[in-house]
Amino acid sequence: MKIIIESPQPDEEDVVIVRCKSPDQRLIAMLCTFHKVKSELTGYLNGTIVPLNYQDIYYFEAIDSRVFAYSHSDVYEIKHKLYELEELLAPLDFERCSKSMIVNLEKIEYLAPQFSGKLEAHLKNGENIIISRHYAHNLKIKLGV
Repeated sequence: MKIIIESPQPDEEDVVIVRCKSPDQRLIAMLCTFHKVKSELTGYLNGTIVPLNYQDIYYFEAIDSRVFAYSHSDVYEIKHKLYELEELLAPLDFERCSKSMIVNLEKIEYLAPQFSGKLEAHLKNGENIIISRHYAHNLKIKLGV
């Protein structure tokens, strides 16, 4: 199997073409999952409604029944529950890292071990977050560590 990724011309839209002899269940399931995932989320910042791209989010955190999305320099309120985001983000590189947090794996610069099996994730924006020991094992597997 070959995978070819090309950049479209500035005036062209993104197109995904699948060429195969016969699509199997795995391929169909992958395409359905890909099609269901929206690339944007709505955030609220200082009374404004802002479209957010998942790639720009470092992590989501639940605080006092409210959920926030942390980007490089801004914090947006999100109208989803954390468990809803976890389901929505399952096909993407996001992973639950504590009862109140989901992290974007692409934004982790490096991990440092802590006491009692916890990990500290150093993010590319300079922030550090704690990965609880309950979620550390799954995160390590997903990162291939």
